[in-house]
Amino acid sequence: MSFVPGPAERVPEPRPEVDYSKVRSVHLMGIGGSAMGNFAGMLQSRGLEVRGSDAGIFDPMRGNLERWKIPFQEGYKAENLGWNPDLVVVGNVIRRDNPEATAMRAQNLAYTSFPEALGEWLLRDRTPVVVTGTHGKTTTTSLLAWLLEATGRSPGLLVGGVPTNLGRSFQIGSGDTFVIEGDEYDTAYYDKRPKFVHYRPHHTILTSVEFDHADIYPDFAAVSRAFRLLASLVDPNGQLCAWGGDPRVTDVLDACRARVLRYGLSDDPGELDAIATLSELGPTGAHFDLHVHGTHVGKFVSPMAGRHNVRNATAALLTVLDLGVPVAEAAEALSQFKGIKKRQEVRGVVNDITVIDDYAHHPTAVEETIAAIRAAYPGQKLWALFEAESNTSRRQIFEQRYPPAFAQADEVVFCSPLRKEGDKLREDQLLDVGAMVRVIADGGTPAHYLPDVADIVDLVATEAKPGDVILAMSGRNFRGLHADLLARLAADQ
Repeated sequence: MSFVPGPAERVPEPRPEVDYSKVRSVHLMGIGGSAMGNFAGMLQSRGLEVRGSDAGIFDPMRGNLERWKIPFQEGYKAENLGWNPDLVVVGNVIRRDNPEATAMRAQNLAYTSFPEALGEWLLRDRTPVVVTGTHGKTTTTSLLAWLLEATGRSPGLLVGGVPTNLGRSFQIGSGDTFVIEGDEYDTAYYDKRPKFVHYRPHHTILTSVEFDHADIYPDFAAVSRAFRLLASLVDPNGQLCAWGGDPRVTDVLDACRARVLRYGLSDDPGELDAIATLSELGPTGAHFDLHVHGTHVGKFVSPMAGRHNVRNATAALLTVLDLGVPVAEAAEALSQFKGIKKRQEVRGVVNDITVIDDYAHHPTAVEETIAAIRAAYPGQKLWALFEAESNTSRRQIFEQRYPPAFAQADEVVFCSPLRKEGDKLREDQLLDVGAMVRVIADGGTPAHYLPDVADIVDLVATEAKPGDVILAMSGRNFRGLHADLLARLAADQ
């Protein structure tokens, strides 16, 4: 196969130089997004004048911006830049032909990306703790931040979910550390490098390396090169914790100049420096012992379900212990962790039927999540509902990998893959859900393809029995399915 450049090889386009020390006013294009809106609040708290714009701004971010008294415009227009800000922050959703982007270049305004601005303003004088990998970033980032917060370290935080213990996805914090979810997605329309190249990683976690983001990465080799770049960026005085049970992860570690710890479960393959040995994995979570280089560190209890979450907890523990958190304090904080919204989140229980919301959309994540819920609810019928909504899951790329992942469930239901406004994905590129349903059903697991969510709600509400568990997985809100199903179950009591 010929070499195809990926994000790791792409060079940013030339643009006006930014002197961050002189910036007093900032305009954020895409301010309605969770990360950008929260960043606006962070910049305002630093004393900057902040305004912004977006195509549409909805709650909860709309309410947040109004409460913070940050002015915003709905709709992108050249005149939104008429106030001549010192700097424009270009959100990842902004295309080159956006009218504000066009005006920004025409006026020769200084501009930057969200990841670069974050690195300059909030990470330069802190110890960045960056969590990366194909899977588990949000969970591990949230847990790591909680372990530091609960033990009095007051970390900065920016994460793509909402940790239940903290009740927010960002905080500036007053401590030395700043914990951030290091996304491998591209930075901006003019800078196609992974976001994490701007995050100055000092302590870093690499959970996994698999093919994803098919709209950005041409093949797995490009993904691997991006994570090799990440490994090379870790501060030589820092630490990289990497899952040692997968050669796709360990193959990129030779680029790292920092101290490397390969972690995993006792039955994971590969050479491991840190080993978690499970003594119990079930409805109450996981009980495990942690050894590092053969030395027993301690006993830990994690409330999170699933073997993959034991690995996530192990990586978070290894990081905070190296940052100086005592073992006993870390163990106590871990036992108090309450999870993250949309990660195995119980949305409600009606008539002893449990409805769970989860973000899983990659086949590996689907398989691990179903296994985790199975362990947490032993002996109960498990329904797996799925919306293919991401730019990768909607494609045929994983059509062969999805059926065995879903076959662990007792009954499976798919809706139609999401179609987006201005969608460039052709029908012949779209996931063939009907074909997957036939493969799953032929394997002995009842499976259905119901394009409309209303029909899924009707089927499940009619067929589900007390004791059943409904796991509905989508990277978005599954077109309102969770709330609609709970309302229907309540109405049918």
